[in-house]
Amino acid sequence: MTIRLYNTLTRKLEEFKPLEPGKVGFYSCGPTVYHYTHLGNLRTFLHNDFLKRMFLANGYDVRHIMNITDVGHLTNDEDDSGEDKMEKGAARENKSVWDIAKFYKGEFLRDFNDLNMLPPTVMPHATDYIAEQIELVQKLQDLGYTYEIPGDGIYYDTSKFAAYGALTGGSLSGNRAGARVGFNDAKRNPTDFALWKFSPTETKRQMEWDSPWGIGFPGWHAECSAMSMKLLGNHFDIHTGGEDLSRVHHANEIAQSEPITGAPWVNTWLHYSFLLDKSGEKMAKSKGEFLGMDALRKRGYDPMVYRYVVAMGHYQSQLAFSWETMDAAANGYMNLVRRVADLLKSDVGTHDESAYNTWHDKMLAAMSDNLKTSSVLVFVQDIVKSGELNPATKIALFEFVDRLLGLQFIDRAKKLVALESETAPAEIVALAESRVAAKANKDWATADALRTQIDTAGWTILDGKDGYKLVKKS
Repeated sequence: MTIRLYNTLTRKLEEFKPLEPGKVGFYSCGPTVYHYTHLGNLRTFLHNDFLKRMFLANGYDVRHIMNITDVGHLTNDEDDSGEDKMEKGAARENKSVWDIAKFYKGEFLRDFNDLNMLPPTVMPHATDYIAEQIELVQKLQDLGYTYEIPGDGIYYDTSKFAAYGALTGGSLSGNRAGARVGFNDAKRNPTDFALWKFSPTETKRQMEWDSPWGIGFPGWHAECSAMSMKLLGNHFDIHTGGEDLSRVHHANEIAQSEPITGAPWVNTWLHYSFLLDKSGEKMAKSKGEFLGMDALRKRGYDPMVYRYVVAMGHYQSQLAFSWETMDAAANGYMNLVRRVADLLKSDVGTHDESAYNTWHDKMLAAMSDNLKTSSVLVFVQDIVKSGELNPATKIALFEFVDRLLGLQFIDRAKKLVALESETAPAEIVALAESRVAAKANKDWATADALRTQIDTAGWTILDGKDGYKLVKKS
């Protein structure tokens, strides 16, 4: 299957051509583990998962690296200033930086697993690759790309890299004016960035290391270059991240990598659009309040509903979050789960290989054409409605959809079948029968109160043309 992806670097939809036939190496920027991961971050990680699943469905051997940032990410990305986010998190909770990193990495992985994302091949921590980051800075120093700001750190001189800003269609000259909020006058250029920061003399940091330039810690940008070159080589296929990373973080990664690699570092750059909050702005932790998976759990949403919401959009388009959208998606997702459950309980028949291949190829072609997840979901609706496909073929196609989109339709349907097969206790049946009588008498208040009692007891009553059904809640 031909694969096409939108390359931010060339600003074109391009046919994907792997460096090594049948294999793909890609690096995705991971979380900074100083706080809970918000839904906007998780949208980015879900698009990485869709990308990986698409390659796997096309028969590729995927080597995926996703970093864990546990040092060096300052509160002001634009100007390499402010507090280290990890140190700030430790001060906020009166814990050690190491404890903060361990706890929030664990919470991130909980969200990651609940959303059914495939694990990366390697998930390196920035603090485990300090030597590689120091080596990166040394190489850039030897090549003449660095300078020191006394009392501050070792900086990269972006005027030495002619292609700076090419990722977003700019150049160094185009980025000079207003390129950094709070521009440090000690910098030679507004776009220059820290490779190694010196530890402050007045306080002791919890995370700091010795280096040829003194005690300090690496700048945030250094880790991705150092770890990707160590784990993927000096040239690899794909680098991904949120759209906010393209102008500064990824521009800096390219600038510090290509003088060392001596050639284009990454073939294809993919950037995913923002999730917008209720005010229409980018969801971000820096605003103080943000929504994470716990907010969804507390409202009783299956994590697959959020995955379904993300799949209904496209990675190049911004997505607006609302509880109304979640409710509509929950209904849509559960309707499909119900249809699959009905298929599992039916006389499935014999799998039609030819029909299966036709629909399989349609869906894989949509995913391979710039990750059109929403088109796959349109095909899913067509499959459900089709009178020409027998249950066995539909079930096989849903199994493929689950591999392609990770939506766990089969898993949820099996659980629903198991819950529906459980017999309600006599007291619940009595409540249901009383509700039938109340409805017959048009005593709607009593009927509603009885439904609430049934619901509180852990059962759902489903009304149908042939009567009601009691289903145990999961």
